[in-house]
Amino acid sequence: MMKRITHLTILFLAIQGQTVYTQTTQKPGTLQVPVETVVDKIRGGLLGQILGNLNGLPHEFKYEKEPGQVKNYVPQLLEGARTDDDTDFEWVYILEMQKKRNVFLPYDEIEALWKDRINRRIWCSNRYARHLMDLGINPPYTGNVLLNPWADFNVSGQFLCETFGLLAPAMPQTAAKIGLNYTQVAIDGEPAQTTQLFTAMIATAFLARDIDEVLEAGIAAIDPKSNTYVIIENVRNWHRQYPEDWREARRQIRDKYTQEGGAIRDMNGTELNTAAIIAALLYGDGDFAESLKLAFNMGWDADCNAATVGTIMGVLEGYRSLMSNEWRIVDRYQNTTRDNMPMDETITSFADRLIDLFEIVNEDNGGSKAVSGQKLVYNIVREEPKPVIVKRPEEALKKELLEQEPMEVLISKIKEGTSEEKARAAYIAVCLDLYPEISKKYPSEWAVAKQALSGYVKVMNNVFYGGNFKSLTALKQKFVSAGFTAPAQRLTDNEVYSEVVWVDPKGLN
Repeated sequence: MMKRITHLTILFLAIQGQTVYTQTTQKPGTLQVPVETVVDKIRGGLLGQILGNLNGLPHEFKYEKEPGQVKNYVPQLLEGARTDDDTDFEWVYILEMQKKRNVFLPYDEIEALWKDRINRRIWCSNRYARHLMDLGINPPYTGNVLLNPWADFNVSGQFLCETFGLLAPAMPQTAAKIGLNYTQVAIDGEPAQTTQLFTAMIATAFLARDIDEVLEAGIAAIDPKSNTYVIIENVRNWHRQYPEDWREARRQIRDKYTQEGGAIRDMNGTELNTAAIIAALLYGDGDFAESLKLAFNMGWDADCNAATVGTIMGVLEGYRSLMSNEWRIVDRYQNTTRDNMPMDETITSFADRLIDLFEIVNEDNGGSKAVSGQKLVYNIVREEPKPVIVKRPEEALKKELLEQEPMEVLISKIKEGTSEEKARAAYIAVCLDLYPEISKKYPSEWAVAKQALSGYVKVMNNVFYGGNFKSLTALKQKFVSAGFTAPAQRLTDNEVYSEVVWVDPKGLN
């Protein structure tokens, strides 16, 4: 069990390289933390995230039935870092947050950022969400599981959230709220629970003595009725049963959570990958490099998992401690993926942005920066971890969508709207099983709307060629039943990443 911290007010003092706790006179609920400690841990978290991501890429999707065999791992970035989707979505947001001095960007601005900057090297739920935006479906509905079939299992809830945990040291609820503001563009349901889980763990790692304390905070931050909660308990039990045998724990994870015979959900889903992260942290036993090596060997979406593990361990360890290993790390963060963003950044300057934004978050939450005993400190109003959102049933999601766009509005758009409005209404009508009634009452108008939707070739490509998993298969069948025909061939990545949004389907019914 975690070691409970009984003082409401705590002063962090760096003594001989260790963090110790003592009582102070600050108001109840306020922590007083040396600035150098917070800065060191933010930098350590970001470096850990980048190391896990880029050092993990060679292992991505390589180990499914059996674990990897990595025996010797030395963290390194010989050519520096580069953008990858484990960090560059957050990077886009971070720059805009700084510019606007606001960590909670509104969804219209988020959508504009995607259309301007996030158009290539995107996959799975993020790709689907991006193309729903072209159709006029706005965030966060692009992450509604009824409209985006990836949204109820895709790992975007976890690998797009870690940086946000670094913005809210000791504030796990705030960390989760920031993370959810952005991850729910593409996910909901259980993946949203993983956003709460990992942002809370990262925020807590700034205070924690060990990984058990961090994990307890993560558990407290999620809906106890969620599948994610059960997954964590199962992994902890397997760790207790096989404390010296991570391979056996990994086998238990594989056998329990492989759901679709090795299809994409079994590589890119929250169940296996969340379990792999928790197992790597537990068996890593507080060692940074060992924890990352285990994340690689656990397999599945290994780079995403290692990025999350690296962030948590990097915060616990701190930047100075990581760099004292004399690993070969070039201080570069090069833009290779995102449009209309700086071409050259460094890991250091990226971390500087996070430190700047943390100060905004801290001040907004009632904290401050001050001098105490001739030492520069942050006063942080501490939060206890607890769920920010609970998992909602599909009926509630459907009700919410219909409140935003009632049946009569959809019919009006299909009958009298613009071509885009007809297409958007037709898409929603198919997803919500409203098309039988609409097509029967208004057959000619439905035919026109269906034709308009068919011209959104990227959306249709996602529906018919987007992957092999049950929820997409079910959606595809709805489109077939509604009279849609699959495009003649699957789009290439070059076509997917082109600027083309709509083409005349030329008779496609």
